[in-house]
Amino acid sequence: MSNSDFEPKIVGFLCNWCSYRGADMAGTARIKSAPNVRVVRVMCSGRVDPIFVLKAFKEGADGVLILGCHPGDCHYVEGNYKTARRVPLLKKMLEQLGIEEERVRLDWVSASEGDRFSSIVNEVTAKVKELGPFRVNERG
Repeated sequence: MSNSDFEPKIVGFLCNWCSYRGADMAGTARIKSAPNVRVVRVMCSGRVDPIFVLKAFKEGADGVLILGCHPGDCHYVEGNYKTARRVPLLKKMLEQLGIEEERVRLDWVSASEGDRFSSIVNEVTAKVKELGPFRVNERG
């Protein structure tokens, strides 16, 4: 299969209070975005354990998107700061496992940013499509 035929599967971990509502806003406003993200609603981006990301890849995801509230706006005060510290370490671990760091993206979307949500989804989909399918058996 060529990359032009490839449609990536992306798992999106969205915080309940901002990002999930931003996705809802995008849908309500009928803002076009790639249909490749499968949403997992979490109470806070700080609750996204690195094991969840590894499991997503193991179960067939080609990419992972983690979206939370903007720094300073977290419903749980500092959950997104925890995530911001955790993701660079996760990317280093993924690199050691032979997984390109570009397959994981952390970003911030508020409840009123449906257009931003759609833009991020389109960017991530394009990037993962460019990288091609993730094959766990070919990696170390």
